[in-house]
Amino acid sequence: MLVHLSIRNYAIVEQLDLELCAGMSVITGETGAGKSIMLDALGLALGDRADSGVVRPGADKADILASFDLADIPEAQQWLAERDLEGDGPCILRRVITREGRSRAYINGTPCPLGDLKSLGERLIDIHSQHEHQSLLKPDTHRRLLDAYAGASELARQVQLAAQRWRQTRSELQRLAQNGDEQRARQQLLSYQLEELDNLALGASELDELEQQHKTLSNAGALLDACRQVLELCSESDSGNVLAALGSSIHRLSAGSGQPAALDEAVGLLASAQIQVEEAVSGLNRFIDHFEADPQRQQQIEERLDSIYSLARKHRIQPGELGALQEQLRQELQALHADDSAVERLGEELEAYARHYRDKADELTQLRRAAAARLAAAVETEMQRLGMPGGRFAIDLQPVAGEEPQPQGQEQVEFQVSANPGQPLKGLARVASGGELSRISLAIQVITAQTSRVPTLVFDEVDVGIGGPTAEVVGQLLRCLGERGQVITVTHLPQVAAQGHQHLFVHKQRGSDETRTAVARLSHAQRIEEVARMLGGLDLTEVSLAHARQMIGSTPA
Repeated sequence: MLVHLSIRNYAIVEQLDLELCAGMSVITGETGAGKSIMLDALGLALGDRADSGVVRPGADKADILASFDLADIPEAQQWLAERDLEGDGPCILRRVITREGRSRAYINGTPCPLGDLKSLGERLIDIHSQHEHQSLLKPDTHRRLLDAYAGASELARQVQLAAQRWRQTRSELQRLAQNGDEQRARQQLLSYQLEELDNLALGASELDELEQQHKTLSNAGALLDACRQVLELCSESDSGNVLAALGSSIHRLSAGSGQPAALDEAVGLLASAQIQVEEAVSGLNRFIDHFEADPQRQQQIEERLDSIYSLARKHRIQPGELGALQEQLRQELQALHADDSAVERLGEELEAYARHYRDKADELTQLRRAAAARLAAAVETEMQRLGMPGGRFAIDLQPVAGEEPQPQGQEQVEFQVSANPGQPLKGLARVASGGELSRISLAIQVITAQTSRVPTLVFDEVDVGIGGPTAEVVGQLLRCLGERGQVITVTHLPQVAAQGHQHLFVHKQRGSDETRTAVARLSHAQRIEEVARMLGGLDLTEVSLAHARQMIGSTPA
């Protein structure tokens, strides 16, 4: 419930702090004293739009703060938790409007979009007045109130979730279906490309081996000539060769006696070189003896390499990247086949969600139809008590066109009313009289209060255009609502004011330079005087005071 309202520099209000309690709080005062200003300021704290004109002259900004106790409002607690906006103690909604027209909103000290302020505010408080923005003009509210009265709020939530799942599944299915032609063309291309790569069957190291063999075979003649030339130089030349030169050198250095020891190392190196050359000559002879320059093998290798290079050029990649491309294409083709399976799976899920939705929606429709007649009859009875003799009230359930699952269920819910005998039933939003609309709203709230999710109800002059016994009934109904939660009402009628659990008096304080709005909480004696003033004007008489005492004294404790 609303526990505190703080207003700074708003309109004619310089500073106002208002503490509120559970039950019925009555706000009275002279016309123009600022009663509606307080509710307008509260509306700003709940997300209403504003302009720079609301800032009090001479001030830089208007600052409005509303504090709520959320102990009995789990829906608001969950809303805050989902957005990490919880705080210790009361929930604080704040709105700041600068003289330049800029607006800032805060929830528990955290800046937030204006829409968040409004969304949370709708879970905390419901303002009923003669203005078009009140919630009972909204079809969504009609549906919510009927579902709450029928005890079907949880079922309505399940219907909404079932419709959402169906729509999400259909959207995904449509996305895959729209891509179907493109996917089939892509599948054909990928299958053809993979077939080419699979037929190529390129081994992991085959390309390197083929290129090395091709290089060897291509240079076969030059290689054999080089080998023969080396053999000629090393061992076969008649005019001198390496082996002969090494042998002669070793013989000359070893022929003499008593040679220095320092030459032994040189002789050893020459002997080692002689052995190495002999082994090289043997290796070259073996290579020449076994080497075959196979033109047919060379042609086979060239044809294989040509196939590899051609396919690489076709895909505009390097030949060594063909293996990676083959794996990439295979994975993409598998994903496309998976999409085909997904289409089939999503189609089955769509049918299942549709069946689940129909089962839940049918159940919800039955509960709504049964509750609509009871709620309409109860509201119509209250309308008679509220000075609308002959008034009628009905709840119209119109089937939704089409078979597509709708989040709100299979029907549109609309409250319809006829304020006077002989007039046809019309939608609640089309009721001409603001006073009648306020009283009808009051009748609906009285009936649905026990199931309403909104703990605080504000009524701004719902008693316009009524008096006498009807005014007393209005007061009793508002007090009845206050017994179940929190009701704040602005009134001009003493019959309503006398029913309040607490009485707040709005008045103007006139200084030498300016006029300010102030609010006082009235004591029992002050309440009697204020109700007497409302009964008989400024001049209090014993008759009016006695009448006021009787009215307040007859109020249930």
